[in-house]
Amino acid sequence: MRSTVNRVLLALAGLVLVVVAGAVLAAGLGASVPSWWPWDGKTDVLLSAADRQRWRDDGWWWPTVIAVLAVLVVLALWWFLAQLRRGRLADVLVDSGDGEGAQLRGRALEGVLAGEAEALDGVARAQAMLTGRRTAPRARVRLLMEPHAAPLGTLNAVADGALAHARDSAGLDELPAEVRLRAVKHRAERVS
Repeated sequence: MRSTVNRVLLALAGLVLVVVAGAVLAAGLGASVPSWWPWDGKTDVLLSAADRQRWRDDGWWWPTVIAVLAVLVVLALWWFLAQLRRGRLADVLVDSGDGEGAQLRGRALEGVLAGEAEALDGVARAQAMLTGRRTAPRARVRLLMEPHAAPLGTLNAVADGALAHARDSAGLDELPAEVRLRAVKHRAERVS
């Protein structure tokens, strides 16, 4: 959900910038613009001569403006490219021993990992997600713990059970994992 909202906001910001830049370009080329538009002719400029000469004596002004704009452009490009990158790993490359290799679907491994973790005593719900590279995946596991669960025991059971089985079945040397535990919300019990 967050990535969808992020992409929509990025698209809207880009659309606004393209429309404003196009309108400024159209006004500069002599096209008709609305009466409320601040630049309405070929002779109008974004910064007047007085605005440009205001800081001319200060040698730091224009290099600072250019540096800030360059940093903003680099950050905007980085943000845009980060939106295109997938967060979830589509498949894992498994060494089959014959030099060819095999592909294991990431969702299948996530489902097995979550299912095995959810089967543990004290785990109400489990979610797993694989990230990283095809040859070096990383796992993120979220566990919703029941009130009677022992966090340390459950964590050790996930590390020795579900994560070890996933690592061995995929033929990986290691499977780094981040396991987050959260307690299920429940009403307080009354003691009489």
